Amino acid sequence: QTQLLGVLLAATSNFLISISLNIQKCAHLRLTCRTDPKPYYMSKLWWCGITLLGLGEVGNFTAYGFVPVALVAPLGCVSVIGGAFISVLFLKKTVRAADILGGTLTVTGTYLLVVFAPNEPQELTARQVQNYLVSWPFLVYSILEIITFCILLYFYKRKAVKHIMVLLMMVALLASLTVIAVKAVASMIMLSAKGKMQLTYPVFYIMIILMATSCAFQVKFLNQATHLYEATEVVPINFVLFTTSAIISGVIFYREFQSAALLSVFMFLFGCLLSFLGVFVIARNKKEEHLQIPFIDCGHIPGQKLTGKIQPDSHSSLYGTLNNEHDSVK
Repeated sequence: QTQLLGVLLAATSNFLISISLNIQKCAHLRLTCRTDPKPYYMSKLWWCGITLLGLGEVGNFTAYGFVPVALVAPLGCVSVIGGAFISVLFLKKTVRAADILGGTLTVTGTYLLVVFAPNEPQELTARQVQNYLVSWPFLVYSILEIITFCILLYFYKRKAVKHIMVLLMMVALLASLTVIAVKAVASMIMLSAKGKMQLTYPVFYIMIILMATSCAFQVKFLNQATHLYEATEVVPINFVLFTTSAIISGVIFYREFQSAALLSVFMFLFGCLLSFLGVFVIARNKKEEHLQIPFIDCGHIPGQKLTGKIQPDSHSSLYGTLNNEHDSVK
């Protein structure tokens, strides 16, 4: 029952996140089409999307307290498949054959993930988290991760290498620390709510600091990737790298597959593969939406209103010049 509750919570939360992102994009599109544009934070629709996003993230956080990391992380595919079909309602997009095929693969993979995921009940106390932090597998894993991250950071900072794989690998390495900290914090809060106080241990606050710090830098590099590359490239690659790093960190830190049968491990990995393939199929050849702005925004120009049409029609002989051009406008 606990496993089922965690799965439903994670799936519902990711579905809410996909709804929230589509609502926010819908709000931005509506504001852009207005004759008197106003800031997005003045839109009630945008705030509705932000509220749903917050609820989704809180639900995801809570799910880590019920089920293993190896199960929560792959369920992020629900937000990808949900976003593809919800955009049909909110953004009036058409359903492609690739969306149906990708959705089928993702649903099948998700079913295998839920059925064959590790389901041993595990109450994480503060003392257990302390023991895991100083265990030799995690120490070796941490050293290798730090070395890899430093090498990638060197190429990013010193050599100005901003390839999508460099950026998203740094995001994935940080994400592995994030999911470790999130599960530890969520579990200790859950136990404290049940009457077994865990919030007096220093490791609880260490994990909160680790969670906040890794999240902040994760968002920084992810924003850089979305700025330089199309979302159709960033979303599937980030999902695969994030899920892989989360599963590895769960296996090493929390020993989630320690007593699992070989067939269960194989079927779980096969479910992950199907989910990855489904996400790539959905994102493949998906065109980005570009807003059709009827004028070129040149900022504030003397003698011109901000909402006025500055650029003449492209078929006009005056194309490339300003209307009523004079010295002050120049």
